[in-house]
Amino acid sequence: MIDRAYCVMMARYNAWQNHSIYHAAAGLDEAARELDRGAFWGSIRKTLAHLAWADQIWIARFDGGNGPDLGGMEAMEQYGWSDLWTLRPQLDARIAAWAQFAQEDELTGDLTWHSGFLGQDLTRPKALCVVQLFNHQTHHRGQVHAMLTAAGARPEDTDLPFIPEEIAEWR
Repeated sequence: MIDRAYCVMMARYNAWQNHSIYHAAAGLDEAARELDRGAFWGSIRKTLAHLAWADQIWIARFDGGNGPDLGGMEAMEQYGWSDLWTLRPQLDARIAAWAQFAQEDELTGDLTWHSGFLGQDLTRPKALCVVQLFNHQTHHRGQVHAMLTAAGARPEDTDLPFIPEEIAEWR
């Protein structure tokens, strides 16, 4: 279903889009980033906090490293803008490093974990879980992109074919 090349491409896309979103959000004042704009997580910052929290959970399942120190709702409240500004590039680098060195056996078979959200153990195909990581990012960044645009900020285009060549490294 997926391979290392897919993971690398999506990790690069993820980093490119996060750079765009964060720089656009940095052009807003704190009140604009905190304003409840009717999105699922409310504000720009809270949506970015949710995304950083979820990315930490998923990458920890894949690379065996540490997950987030905070629970889901705690992350939304405690990850301030400066925390997110520092965390996001580190998290994107971690995802990219995992993708670059992912072996076939890390992308096949099943992954079992405990879902705090559902309160139960789950087992799903690893490939599905990897796709979930990248799909979840795209979903919430789309929400943030819309909120930023409504606030007058100008994030970059989001279309994958427009990824800058120096980032894409197509093979």
